Amino acid sequence: MVDALLTLNERGNLRPTARDIAAEAGVSLRSLYVHFDDLEALFVAASHRHAERMLEALPPMVLEGDLGCRLDAFMVRRARIHEFGAGVRRAALLQAPFSPVLQQAVSTARQALRAEVKACFAPELALAGDAGRDRLLTALDIATNSMTWESLRSSQNLTVDEAVAQVRDMVLAFIGAWAPAATDAPAPATNTPADTAPSG
Repeated sequence: MVDALLTLNERGNLRPTARDIAAEAGVSLRSLYVHFDDLEALFVAASHRHAERMLEALPPMVLEGDLGCRLDAFMVRRARIHEFGAGVRRAALLQAPFSPVLQQAVSTARQALRAEVKACFAPELALAGDAGRDRLLTALDIATNSMTWESLRSSQNLTVDEAVAQVRDMVLAFIGAWAPAATDAPAPATNTPADTAPSG
């Protein structure tokens, strides 16, 4: 039933009914409610399953080396995060206002992504100094988060590789603005292969 919900989300059904989920799972509606008290409990279980699958699919973070090396590895990982189960993420955001548990899950995920940014770009954040560190971190977090990615992919109709290149350019521009000592890093790329999901 959990897998059925995730499958429906990926197909674009972001708010499936209990009947939809039971039909996809090949079980009776009664059976669904035997295993889950309500749909919120099922949504929560699905969010945990999705998180587990994503962790298994992600390449490790690269925290050593020069900016170019770290940024390339970061973009491979970040693109995979955003592309993996995009429908599930949209469904969670849609349902979160009605579910305190999902609100917490979404908030925790956002904090984890921000922590990855902070870890990956620690040398550049240090170069930004006390005055610019928090502003640079916020700028990098915004440039690399799921909302920006969604805008690039859906509103701007960019391919995965094009979106990767755009985000990479923004990251380098922000670092250049707040940590100019790091601007001997590689120039913005015109096309950096994502090495992740289909580029359509």
